[in-house]
Amino acid sequence: MTTTQTPVAEGLFTWPAGPDDPPRLIGSECADCGLVSFPAAPDCVRCASTESKRRLLADRGTLWTYTTQDFRPPSPPYDGPESFEPYAVGYVELPGELLVEARLTEPDPGKLRIGQPMRLTLVPYTTQDDGTEVVTFAFAPAEEETP
Repeated sequence: MTTTQTPVAEGLFTWPAGPDDPPRLIGSECADCGLVSFPAAPDCVRCASTESKRRLLADRGTLWTYTTQDFRPPSPPYDGPESFEPYAVGYVELPGELLVEARLTEPDPGKLRIGQPMRLTLVPYTTQDDGTEVVTFAFAPAEEETP
């Protein structure tokens, strides 16, 4: 049985075509001052320019800081599953671009460290009544590369 999947919101990330085509966050870059933003924005928050272009962001970065979410957030606005599992959330620095706030796939703070290499991935968020799986982006610890 094939599970139908849909993104949590259109325009946040690309849909991967396979293992050689990982997901990428979709940001924007101001044509006037060069500010990179996520999510993509039509207007620049730095210089108020209305000239921006779509930009795919790096799929790897480093963990800048993090915390854990140990209780189910209030609903609304949280619309995730009723069976809550604690998770971590953090800021990941994408080199030369910006900091992205995101869910982390590793919920154990003992297995996370500031400066840790991270990679973008997609994870299930919730399941709709018709069985469609809603997918969101998150960052997972990346294997440290050896020179």
